[in-house]
Amino acid sequence: MDLNTITEVIRRPSDRPGVDWREGDAWLAGGTWLFSVEQPHLRRLIDLTALRWDPLVPSDAGLEIGATCTIRDLYAFALPGDWIAGTLFMKSCEAFLSSFKVWNSATVGGNICMSLPAGPMITLTVALEAEYELWAPDGSARIVDALDFTTGDHRNILTPGEILRRIDIPARALRKRTAHRRFTLTRLGRSTVFLIGTQTPEMGDLLLTVTAGTTRPVRIAFDTVPDARTLQQSIDVIPADIWFADPNGTPDHRRHLTKHFAEEIRRELIAGGRA
Repeated sequence: MDLNTITEVIRRPSDRPGVDWREGDAWLAGGTWLFSVEQPHLRRLIDLTALRWDPLVPSDAGLEIGATCTIRDLYAFALPGDWIAGTLFMKSCEAFLSSFKVWNSATVGGNICMSLPAGPMITLTVALEAEYELWAPDGSARIVDALDFTTGDHRNILTPGEILRRIDIPARALRKRTAHRRFTLTRLGRSTVFLIGTQTPEMGDLLLTVTAGTTRPVRIAFDTVPDARTLQQSIDVIPADIWFADPNGTPDHRRHLTKHFAEEIRRELIAGGRA
């Protein structure tokens, strides 16, 4: 019988933790998923919380979120008053619908790197046009659009030993009007669809982010708010193979909900959105 198990936890990793990486390793932040299922292929855990990355750093440029920022800290953070899109932070955290123990441990970066269709931190950061900073084992770094990070159900662009260091949300996105819709089969269930619309007040544009119903995030952009027919057609052209199927909904069900809620978001933003 194969009794493979974790044999070591690195409690004091390098400031550039990728240099410690080897096959059989896993990053440890909150560990809420890592400790919930068997991990027979793992041998070592590298504890990122020991690096004490700043969880939340606001500036004139926007908001920097450390990858190890907990959901609790993000939920409790008081954003500047003109960052009116900040209401999305609470709504996205509440989409976890989990115990206080998970909120106190689960991290923003961990939820993003899990790359599940219903990952609410993916929804939030894509909708707010964030960029992710990724660190490679050789010490190099790259910046990627949040939209391009998740490539499918439980899949993303991270290479072996690469790590998500931080999330940068621009101030211009935080000043947008917003409207959101989320559907679950049960009150405490996983999201079947989660949509967010944002609009620059002085421009009247529309940026619609579709998640949970698709295996990767979809962003639909309009220079001006479209009419109902145009919006529906923009959803019709989403490739059939990225609509998600699981016990929470079929692809047809999710497409129907997406079209219904997208129209509600369009009307809400025409009426002024949440400001």
